[in-house]
Formats: sequence, C-alpha cells, structure tokens
Amino acid sequence: MDQKQIGSFLKELRKEKSITQEQLAEHLNVSGRTVSRWETGSNMPDISLLVELSEFYDVSIPEIINGERKSENMNEEVKEVAKSMSEYALAEKESMLKEIRVLSLLGLAALIIYYGIDLSGMGEGNDFFANVAMYSQTLVYVVILLIPFQATGLLNKIRRNDKNTGIPKTFLCIASIVVAFVVAVLIKLILK
Repeated sequence: MDQKQIGSFLKELRKEKSITQEQLAEHLNVSGRTVSRWETGSNMPDISLLVELSEFYDVSIPEIINGERKSENMNEEVKEVAKSMSEYALAEKESMLKEIRVLSLLGLAALIIYYGIDLSGMGEGNDFFANVAMYSQTLVYVVILLIPFQATGLLNKIRRNDKNTGIPKTFLCIASIVVAFVVAVLIKLILK
C-alpha cells in the first residue's frame, strides 16, 4: 500500500469533481487539514470514511486502497463488508471513549472529594474523613494510571486474554485495579 499514490489518487478524484479540499472536508465532517494530509500521503482516511469516500467519488474501496482506477465497479457485497468494518471500528472507538469517560468522571469525583476534605480541614482530627481523603487521593492516582492503559487498548487485551488463560474476566479486572492501586500507593509514598 503506497500512501503517496493513494494521496495522489484522492487528489485526482477531488479535482475531477471540481471541489476544494474545504468543500470535501465539509461534506465528510472533517477538517480541511485532514483532507490535505490524505492527499499528500502523510495520513490515510479513517476506515469509517472509506465507504463514504468510495460512494462520493463513485469508485471502489479497493481502488482507493490501491490508489488507481479499476475497470469494474465495486459489487454490493464488498461494499457491505467495508461498511460493516467501518461500523465495527466506530463502535469499538465509542466503547473505548465511553470507558475513558467513566474513568475520568470517577477520577474527577475522587479529586473533588479529596480537595473538599483537604480544603475544609475536615480530615484534621477526624480519622474517618482523613481516610476518605487518603483513599480519594489514591483513587485519583489509580485513574491516572488506568486511563493510558484503556486508551492504548491494554485493558481490553487483558480482558480478551481471560478466554485464553481460563482466568475469569472479573478476576483479571480486579487484579488490574489492585495492581494500579498498589502502584499509585507506591507513587504516593515516593512523592512524600
């Protein structure tokens, strides 16, 4: 797959339609800079946009990926497979973003609790509030550690591996949280 060739082909297709990069970007709900990067070959269109690009330019997805026209039209089966792939990729991204949002909200809540107790002085002389503040602060560290693992897909790999190892999914999730908690406590101790 030659990105430069694909970029040149996309530029050629756009010029055949007599539209600007900005007009195409507006049609696809992306930035003009994104279209420019596609056409220079420095980036590739997201898989979820390939079906839309192929329909807009009236070319097949293999033609886009190969960076040249073929004589035959894309059959409906190939188009449906590509559309299903793009929907799957989009659903996977949305799922990951949802999990990151949940982690972020959990971390934010812990941070608010920690600072609320710390700034109000409720933790001084009251063991319960002091412990809540300490656990909230540690939870912030845990969330900070878990978000990169979620964003890079490592947590999903751990979850998928439970089928291969025979270890229950719940145990793996709890183990990853415990490990993150221990690492966060160690970081907290080192920073003191």
